[in-house]
Amino acid sequence: MEQSPLAAVEVETAPGPSRSVIWLHGLGADGHDFEPAVPYLARPGMPALRFVFPHAPVRPVSLNGGLPMRAWYDIAALNRDAPQDEAGIRAADAAIRALIARENGRGVATDRIVLAGFSQGGAMALHTGTRLPEKLAGVIGLSCYALLAGSFAAERQAANQRTPFLLAHGSFDPVVAPALGEEARAQLVAAGYEVEWHTYPMAHSVCAEELAHIAAFLQRVLA
Repeated sequence: MEQSPLAAVEVETAPGPSRSVIWLHGLGADGHDFEPAVPYLARPGMPALRFVFPHAPVRPVSLNGGLPMRAWYDIAALNRDAPQDEAGIRAADAAIRALIARENGRGVATDRIVLAGFSQGGAMALHTGTRLPEKLAGVIGLSCYALLAGSFAAERQAANQRTPFLLAHGSFDPVVAPALGEEARAQLVAAGYEVEWHTYPMAHSVCAEELAHIAAFLQRVLA
């Protein structure tokens, strides 16, 4: 049975968009979190875009003492040795694929979709982007890390081997250590992916320079 797509905030930059950006929020946020960024990302002269900001399901999160909040999967701790919620990650992957399928149904081909995310959402963007059997226009992972690294080699698909990836991280990030972002980048580079990498003197956040780099990336892959 097909999965129903998650509820989402949607912003269209012009009528009849033929390209989409699916943007996954971080832990405890919701689809409205990056909605204000759209005017900074849609540059003049770009084709009409549909930004899709889905709301992750509400679930108890171990990292926060079991407090229910929007999360793509459960998190025990943010370090490389912590157990990962594989069932939750797989369920989120299925939800993301349902969102891609919905865009296909609205006339947007997968190779005209950018999958993006911040923090936990960025980790999911990298996870699905490398394992999806259809080519995407691009993948963006902000202040994030690699998931289920042990299964990466066996599960990654050839479809996005040549798809551009943009990874960025704050050099003072106290939430997701910069080393985890570096590891995600190294994993992709070692596997032959094209990775654009930026660091910024900031914490677990987004800055104006980063938004400018993302806008240039979107212009390049969705032109």
